[in-house]
Amino acid sequence: MTVILAIGGTDSSGGAGLTRDTAMAAELGATVRPVATAITVQTNAAVLSVHPCPPQTVADQVRAALATAPAPGAVKIGMLGSAAAAETVEAALPARLPIVLDPVLKASSGGTLMDADGFGALLRRAALVTPNLSELEVLAGTGGPLDAQAAALLAQGAQAVLVKGGHGTGAESTDLLFMPDGSVTPFAAQRLPVSKRGTGCSLATAIACHLAQGADLDGACSQAKRAVHSWLRR
Repeated sequence: MTVILAIGGTDSSGGAGLTRDTAMAAELGATVRPVATAITVQTNAAVLSVHPCPPQTVADQVRAALATAPAPGAVKIGMLGSAAAAETVEAALPARLPIVLDPVLKASSGGTLMDADGFGALLRRAALVTPNLSELEVLAGTGGPLDAQAAALLAQGAQAVLVKGGHGTGAESTDLLFMPDGSVTPFAAQRLPVSKRGTGCSLATAIACHLAQGADLDGACSQAKRAVHSWLRR
């Protein structure tokens, strides 16, 4: 059985967060051990309120999830909400597990969910960071070409950066995987005339599932791109 640890917020609209993580994992034959960092009250149109879980509660959830057999093979991290939550999660996770960090700064329906400088050591622990175009610019602290922004994020200690192209333009939506050695791998799919909340959650979760199933990083990103595209097409 493939199991991943999914850390993030709840979403009362059901469009994103742990609900979407669980749905995507199920499509890929995986099971989620959920850890809630916050309860968000939101609709498809707006974030109405955010209620963070106490750091100790987050840490206790992580420990309980890791102690439940079978053990998770990878970790997907979405909404954290605060630097304190990021520090708590980083301290609670064992070094052996690959981490896919979806750096949620704002909800698709509006509302700030995290400060850009709050990820700390967790950014350096992640096997992969998956920002969209606006998140990349904020995290990198610079504008300009994508490769320069990705390089700035890698210089902060990120092990790999997958820049999501869903918010771009053109006939294809292309995600770009940037590695510290300077290599760049594109993953392209036809851009669909549809907009759905939870696409970032879905992609990061799918990557974590494929990593847990033994894929390498390139393979996990490629397979996850196809899984999300299939979901959006349906």
